Amino acid sequence: MPCRLAAIGAVVATLTALAGAFAYAGGWIAPDRLTAQTIINQFQRNAGLHEGFRRNHAKGVCIDGYFESDGAAASLSSASVFAAGRTPVIGRLAIPGGNPTAPDGNSAVRSMALMFTQPDGQQWRSGMNSTPMFGVHTPEQFYQQLVAAQPDPATGKPDPAKQKAFLAANPESQALQAWMRGHPPASSYANTAYYSVNAFYLVDANGRRQAVRWSMQPELPYAPVTAAEKGQPAWLADDLVHRLEAGPLRWHLRLTLAAPGDPTDDATQSWPDDRKQVDAGTLVIEHASAQDNGACRDVNFDPTILPAGIAPSGDPLLAARSAAYALSYQRRTREVALGAH
Repeated sequence: MPCRLAAIGAVVATLTALAGAFAYAGGWIAPDRLTAQTIINQFQRNAGLHEGFRRNHAKGVCIDGYFESDGAAASLSSASVFAAGRTPVIGRLAIPGGNPTAPDGNSAVRSMALMFTQPDGQQWRSGMNSTPMFGVHTPEQFYQQLVAAQPDPATGKPDPAKQKAFLAANPESQALQAWMRGHPPASSYANTAYYSVNAFYLVDANGRRQAVRWSMQPELPYAPVTAAEKGQPAWLADDLVHRLEAGPLRWHLRLTLAAPGDPTDDATQSWPDDRKQVDAGTLVIEHASAQDNGACRDVNFDPTILPAGIAPSGDPLLAARSAAYALSYQRRTREVALGAH
């Protein structure tokens, strides 16, 4: 029984880390008045208050480079980022959680956040996770998950019984659990694939809309994380810097096109593997820098900041993410202004 409960705890901890990446906060979240403050305060109860840092994905590293479009997606979207040529990019690689000093091995999930700035000044901001689907799809589920993962003061760890109850009440989480069991985390930020999880629409010059999800697929071959790496507190950033010393790192932006009937408003449901894909170009990362003073420090990677030619779907988690990021941004920047971090 203890081993079984430990396994349940590990699953819910992973799902909670994922949910933290897409928390619904800001304004009124549900008819029963679940507020932004309630959600963000719960983040702080779970991880502790670390002033000046993001309330989730607190530990990360800034990156910069460019996106080289090959023009293959230009017929799908009027956004100039898809026209043949280069677009400058600022980004961030991170792990979930609100503790900026947490060991890298504490999480099986990584994230990539990017800001593309077009020549006309319009921006495309995207936040991706290293899983192609999500564990919950409603604000209520997310909040319940956070509460279930709150550490017990007596043990410093979540209550396994509460976590087991959450999983039993939310079978939608099973698809993500199954995927993660078959996909151990990669050994590096650089050989990890990152997924939009939510659906969006590409809009062409004539107003035609195509539902898509996207991913960044690394050119470096996948290799699973080793036990030795897990034992190092900050190997992900160190490894990234070391690899960049040898030259730029590259990912391919792969657009997956939805077919009629594919769900666009539920991130827990994946699309069939046979859906058409378009390789829209190459993300080239040239430099990494500490988040304390890097270019990504003051960027709110709100995924609903989109240029003309890209539009949000009806997935409720998109508006949720936007509001959550905004509130986290407000709190941490105020703390910095007052002398924190």
